[in-house]
Amino acid sequence: MTAVPATASPDEVEDVPPGSARRALVLTAVYYALGALAVTLWLWQHPGTATVVGNPNDADQFAWFFRYDAAAIAHGRLPALVTTALNAPTGVNAMWNTFMLLPGVLLTPLTLLAGPQASLNLLLTVGFAGSAFALFVVLRRWGVRPASAAVAGALYGFSPALLHSAVGHYDLMFAVLPPLIVDAALRIALGRAGPGRAAALRGGLVLGALAAAQLLTAEELLLDSALATALIAVVLALSRPKQILPRVRGALPGFAVAALLVLAVCGYPLWVQFFGPLHQHGSAFTPDFFKSDLAGFVTPSKLLLFHSAGSAAAAAGYPGGVSEYLAYLGWPLLLVLAVIAVAGWRQLPVRAAAVTFAVLAIFSLGGTLMIGGASHPGVLLPWHWLGSLSLLTAVLPDRFAIVADGAAAALLAFGADLARRQPWVARWSRGSTLVTAITVLAVLPVVPRPLPEAPAAAAPSGWSATLDGLHLPAGARVLVVPIPTATFTEPMRWQAGSGQDIDLIGGYFTGPGPGGQAYIGGAGVSRSAQYLNVLWAGGVSPQVPSRAEMEGQLASWRPAAVVAVTGPGSALGKYLIGLLGPPSARHGAVLAWRR
Repeated sequence: MTAVPATASPDEVEDVPPGSARRALVLTAVYYALGALAVTLWLWQHPGTATVVGNPNDADQFAWFFRYDAAAIAHGRLPALVTTALNAPTGVNAMWNTFMLLPGVLLTPLTLLAGPQASLNLLLTVGFAGSAFALFVVLRRWGVRPASAAVAGALYGFSPALLHSAVGHYDLMFAVLPPLIVDAALRIALGRAGPGRAAALRGGLVLGALAAAQLLTAEELLLDSALATALIAVVLALSRPKQILPRVRGALPGFAVAALLVLAVCGYPLWVQFFGPLHQHGSAFTPDFFKSDLAGFVTPSKLLLFHSAGSAAAAAGYPGGVSEYLAYLGWPLLLVLAVIAVAGWRQLPVRAAAVTFAVLAIFSLGGTLMIGGASHPGVLLPWHWLGSLSLLTAVLPDRFAIVADGAAAALLAFGADLARRQPWVARWSRGSTLVTAITVLAVLPVVPRPLPEAPAAAAPSGWSATLDGLHLPAGARVLVVPIPTATFTEPMRWQAGSGQDIDLIGGYFTGPGPGGQAYIGGAGVSRSAQYLNVLWAGGVSPQVPSRAEMEGQLASWRPAAVVAVTGPGSALGKYLIGLLGPPSARHGAVLAWRR
């Protein structure tokens, strides 16, 4: 059985035999791994402490959750989905946060051995190479030639969307599963899982396992993958109704098995998320804020190898920050994709990939148009209406760019194969070389630079000695000053790095506020907490809480200990000594009071 070009219809495409391209498979995997190591090169100089520059707060939060996962596994249990280890005494619903339960559990041995940052850096490296390899394998299964599939895999796995997501958004940049999910769903829908109902059921088990794994890694990418699959299915059904629609009935058992498996594995976590303690609704972010800038599609940031000072400055001015700057593809690639879509529209794979890319790219623009940082609220886009649907209110539209880049990569691969099949290309001795050159030139503007690194916040001198000297019981509630918030995440990093078994008061998390609406920080930071953090930062607070107010706040927190990273002569140290008396312990730059 030999592979046929991807420009054939789904009925004409045959599976690639598992052993027919083993050498290409191995070499491609090696090249992707080398590319991933090149992009993360500076991180591996200090894998236990180095983070990507630009988003320390999110990185600290991920490190905390990875340590939380590892601590639970080390104690012989799965991590609790609702916990007071953060934001004590109220706690957090982990399913509403960037929990990454599955990767955190799987990487527990490395976290316990080398710390959570080493696990996160490994996740980044595997995310780049694995995402590229996943799309390569999927395209080869659908008959794309090795060279075209390899370039497409690299475009997706090292895309600007994943590159920018690597700046603190570890859950989004690990985009290995979306191509596999789309492939598994299409194989069931098109009857390519194999002959007979048993094959469809096996395909359902594969799809269910992939979907459950994605749900326990990053729910948002599962939703985006489902939407991409639905778009492809609609294009196929409208294009070949007589061939596709009769297969729906035969595909239902496979999809039913997939749904049952997802419910069996993820039913309880989903119940906790939507109906359990501290459940919430809506988005914690301002509506229509995190969306792609239309100019961002052609404006490279400084993380790309080819950029100018002007383009880097324009990209840096994107309101959503570097981690959400996901749209860029560059003029050359966009023009080539447009030519492929027009010239190959009659070919079903080209049409399906083009429509999927275009729709997801439009969705990424959000509800109203933004160009060059300027909003145009009068220009309403489809997401203005779709984003108000109940299941989509928490979706950040700019992140559709991640799956859109996968569709763009597939479209490029289909186009390259289609061009090579043209008679004039086949007759001309250099025709294939020309196609390859155009493909390479199209993707050249998206070649990434090695990610810049910076050390994670190191625990202050005396941190571990102080906490050890307090002899607190496991899970004791501790008020650390600075009190952890969305902008003061250092204590979360200190605990994650040292592995102290304490519950933190405060934290950087998403929680329910008034009416159950999701907010960063839940019900918010009290005036007392804000005052202590302002003192720690050396500022002057416009509102000073009274002693009675501060004592009342301490009574509501009920800390077993207060640990302050400060000296006795500082403004914060003097205030806490006046409030709490002489410290129980002092080591290095840390004062502590056992309550």
